[in-house]
Amino acid sequence: MTSSRITRREALQTTAALGAGLWLGSSAQPTRAAANEKLNVAVIGIGGRGSANLSGVGKTENIVALCDVDEKRAGKAFERYPKAKKYTDYRRMLDDMENQIDAVVVSTPDHTHFHPSMIAMTMGKHLYCEKPMAHSVWEVREMTKLAAKNKLATQLGMQRHALSNMHRAVELIQSGAIGDVSEVYSWVSSSRGMPGQPVKTVPPPKTLDWDLWIGPAKFRPYAVNKKGEGALAPYNWRFWWDYGTGETGNWGCHILDIPFWALDLKYPTRVDASGPKLDAEQTPRDMQTSFAFPANDKRGAIKLHWSQQKGGPAILKEKGLKLKGANNLFIGSKGMLLTGFGSLKLFPEKTFANFKAPEKFIPDSPGFYKEWTDACKGGQPATCNFDYSGPLSETVLLGNTAFRAGGGFDWDASTLTAKGNDNAKQYLFSKFRKGWEEFTS
Repeated sequence: MTSSRITRREALQTTAALGAGLWLGSSAQPTRAAANEKLNVAVIGIGGRGSANLSGVGKTENIVALCDVDEKRAGKAFERYPKAKKYTDYRRMLDDMENQIDAVVVSTPDHTHFHPSMIAMTMGKHLYCEKPMAHSVWEVREMTKLAAKNKLATQLGMQRHALSNMHRAVELIQSGAIGDVSEVYSWVSSSRGMPGQPVKTVPPPKTLDWDLWIGPAKFRPYAVNKKGEGALAPYNWRFWWDYGTGETGNWGCHILDIPFWALDLKYPTRVDASGPKLDAEQTPRDMQTSFAFPANDKRGAIKLHWSQQKGGPAILKEKGLKLKGANNLFIGSKGMLLTGFGSLKLFPEKTFANFKAPEKFIPDSPGFYKEWTDACKGGQPATCNFDYSGPLSETVLLGNTAFRAGGGFDWDASTLTAKGNDNAKQYLFSKFRKGWEEFTS
């Protein structure tokens, strides 16, 4: 379970070459464990969401290395795995442990998904990454391409994909229960965003490596808010464009997973957005986006609406629809399906009073983390592997792009080109600060 030796510097050079559209040298072959062997796993980011991912993978596999820039926040995880080697800098960890690890879990903030993921995959390591995969459309595409090129087992952290209610919702749509679907409304009922400006710059905690936390993104000094809490870390980064992707990135991959799966969606051809006046630094409290998907051999064209909107979209009130926990409304030629992660209901209620659900045809998940670890050992691809979750992540980020660019555009997915809105390009690609393989993608 070893790969050919690639140093950290060589891996970083390869990552930089990707940004210029070039390849330097060859990539390592993926490591494979036998089906009855345990994987040796390294985990990057072990506080917050990372702690849950660590627990999910650590139940069945060997945790051999742990990395976090915040010693205090990571303390409990360090204590749970005393035999694992402990690191602050993932680059040093991957260099030191390359021949001792089979797979890597990345659970850092959005702006630091790309670099560790690309280095690990360049080394031939299988990858589990938190949603929304990366911080820009270009980053997502590069990760998706590299995973496919190196034949790696991947999984994006869309854990709700394993829920039985989602399976049943997908079965209803794919079996034609509401006829031909032409439109979907998806939403997160939230008003989070615009967390306020930092009020005071202070030295970072001694247990936090602030420069590594910032990583390749725009540098800001450590600061606190009115409550005396970190203005960016450990959580408010999510609502700053330089580091996070707002509620759209936070929830979009989970919620849009339902229509993407049910309708076999991939890349949109048109993106539109509207909302409050753009703040150049912080994500909004509400926004509306829409995506046009072309017809395929299974269905007609689809219009997908995504919104961050307290209480959901207006169409719910217009049609008198209610369902606790709902976040998706499918509109078909024979009726409507209102569903969420744990509930579903067909409308009009009279039409479906005696409806009999189709026989189950989507198998139960063996467990979301087990899907990935089995795939790492040569089993079937995990359900949210990058071939599926990459296009979904790109779509989520395209919604943010249109909002930030001040309007819509026609989208050419083959060339990552936004046609009809020159302002969009700056938000589709990434620029990294000096010292982090600075290049223009």
